[in-house]
Amino acid sequence: MSQFIPLIKRQATRLRLSGIGGNITRLLDEAEQNSPSYDEFLYNLFTEEIKGREARQLTVKLKLAKLPLSHDLDNYDHRFNAGLSTTQMNQLRELNWLDQCYNIMFSGPSGTGKTFISAGFCYDAIRRGYKAYFRGMNDILYCLRLKDHTPSAAKEYKRLTEAHLIVIDDIMTLPLGREEGNQFFVFINQIYETTSIIITTNKSPAEWARSVDDETLATALLDRLLFKCQLIQLHGKGYRMQNRQTIF
Repeated sequence: MSQFIPLIKRQATRLRLSGIGGNITRLLDEAEQNSPSYDEFLYNLFTEEIKGREARQLTVKLKLAKLPLSHDLDNYDHRFNAGLSTTQMNQLRELNWLDQCYNIMFSGPSGTGKTFISAGFCYDAIRRGYKAYFRGMNDILYCLRLKDHTPSAAKEYKRLTEAHLIVIDDIMTLPLGREEGNQFFVFINQIYETTSIIITTNKSPAEWARSVDDETLATALLDRLLFKCQLIQLHGKGYRMQNRQTIF
């Protein structure tokens, strides 16, 4: 081993070039075999550093997104016809709607793939460089209650308001009090023109008024969420039941 490799690794550590420092031995071995020009070798060094940084950034983004375990649409079973065709799925995965700040609402009974599909679009967005987060309705309400009281909730609120995409899972599943409803409306009103929102729900928009217990507030929420929104009704026996795993 070259006497300079330990020195290079130490210098790389000081400069926070972990991609170069961690791969310098392999890069030098490849250079000895392929005899690249000096500029090509430098290019390979910086390329390795960029790849490492992008990989670490993706890891951080996925951690902050809080995706469910099943979230890769490459694993979706298209034989399960729940109301979203393969062509429609592929078109949505291009994410043109995200650039145009459109919303998507997945509606249907439990188990029809609403959460999996919406998490899959969130995962696609993150891999494409967007700031995207997956949150349950209770997570959103918890953040709104505490954002003025705890630093962690305030940081979470700032993160959500600066997102390109937010998935709100199981919206309006449980009734909202008047204060919670008002807080949620203020949040949606702040982001709906700059952030795309994916909603999953097992209730029709007409049932939201009963969940909010305020018809005026429910109408105002629907007005903002459905203004630029693709409604997708999912149906069937249940994606999870048809794709369940077994011990045997």
